[in-house]
Amino acid sequence: MGKIIVSGASGHFGHAAAEQLLDKGAQVIALSRHVDKLADLAARGAEVRYADFDDPASLAEAMKGGDKLLLISTLRVGSRVQQHRNAVEAAVANGVKHIVYTSVIGGGLAEHPGVEQKDHYNTEQLIMASGAAWTFLRNSLYAEAVATAMAIPALLAGSKPDNAGHGTVAIVSRDDCVAAAVGVLTQEGHENTAYDITGPELLSVPQAVAMISDMAGKPIELQHVDDEGMYRYFDSLGVPRKASDIVPDGPIPWASEGMVTFGQSIREGLFSVLSNDVERITGRKPRTLKSVLEQHKGEWPQ
Repeated sequence: MGKIIVSGASGHFGHAAAEQLLDKGAQVIALSRHVDKLADLAARGAEVRYADFDDPASLAEAMKGGDKLLLISTLRVGSRVQQHRNAVEAAVANGVKHIVYTSVIGGGLAEHPGVEQKDHYNTEQLIMASGAAWTFLRNSLYAEAVATAMAIPALLAGSKPDNAGHGTVAIVSRDDCVAAAVGVLTQEGHENTAYDITGPELLSVPQAVAMISDMAGKPIELQHVDDEGMYRYFDSLGVPRKASDIVPDGPIPWASEGMVTFGQSIREGLFSVLSNDVERITGRKPRTLKSVLEQHKGEWPQ
């Protein structure tokens, strides 16, 4: 199996992936800017290394000795392609033979309205040109985001503005995304393949919100708005519109253009993708949105 490098190992996805790889007996090199958060992985035998995707010198050291790299997309929409390029170049220069990348549904489309998708598309292209074998895990909308970031404000306000219309998306649990990544990294035959990592059913945002409302026993008024109306809503919260307007280390580390164009992409049918790739890779059926909502229901306002 060789040594597997896991980037972003202090984040939810990376930490869970590193734990599961260790469970399978893999040799893990765990990377993070916050190595103090990796003590539990080090205690289990992982090599823990400092890595900053904005610092190519740190990456040259961090990537040594690895055979495979789980490249977890960074969070800085609009400027992360260069971060990914730095990581890929350092990995290939150090002999990494296979790069597994967490992309997004539609990541292979050259024409797409989504700001986030453009980052993923450009990253996929540079990985394919790197000379390493590749696997793209094109993840759908996280069910955990629906259960928390969507559900909690909607329940507090009793309403939710939304620009996704009645477009559908196969909402997927992050648990299944992690399991698929671990499967690809520990099994044979996944090189130079792209997978659509989706949940088991296509749902619209109105259907998801209705499910939340029913489970909470509280009404939520879904307000259908156009893209500009969605921008105005985020403006009212003080969210910058563009990634270039984000204040470094400020209170809001994301921009509304990513959210608005994500909703637009759902409305235009670009997320209406349903696949059985999770079950093919992991041997188990993906979790339903309802099961994830039930898991997080205790975090909802009473």
